[in-house]
Amino acid sequence: MRISLKDIIEISGAFLPFSFEVDTSGLEFEGVRGFSSPVTASGEIRNHAGALCVTGKLRGEMDCICARCLKEFRRELHIPIEAFLAEELQDEELEDTYLLDGDYADLGEIATTALVLNMDQRFLCSENCKGLCPKCGKNLNDGPCECREDQDPRLAVLAQLLEKD
Repeated sequence: MRISLKDIIEISGAFLPFSFEVDTSGLEFEGVRGFSSPVTASGEIRNHAGALCVTGKLRGEMDCICARCLKEFRRELHIPIEAFLAEELQDEELEDTYLLDGDYADLGEIATTALVLNMDQRFLCSENCKGLCPKCGKNLNDGPCECREDQDPRLAVLAQLLEKD
């Protein structure tokens, strides 16, 4: 979404609110089946003594698959947006700085970048998810499976003594 900044670009203290839906159609993430509600970006662009600062939040819901137990679950998105806008880059190492196109800023690019950079590498249905049994594939969150633990081969002789009783 391109937005015109001509009303605030020369006025210190001026701000411009924004709110729009982020286009997620071309985005794919490992463990995300899709977005169950539109991802919305809202916030403001403020002129702080000539520096244009973008602050806001991304909100939405996505349908995920747990990386441990493969259960589907829904996760809410709450991602902060913080960026700076400049006519030209003064320092190549400044992160979160986006170039203006005349008096326009591409808020879609800023929001999409914030979404991609803040996305988890893998998704878990809960922090203490036990996952699946590597032998039988049972979901261990539902209870223990009937598989026996692998024995240490060095202790196999002792296990045979216990079985003879």
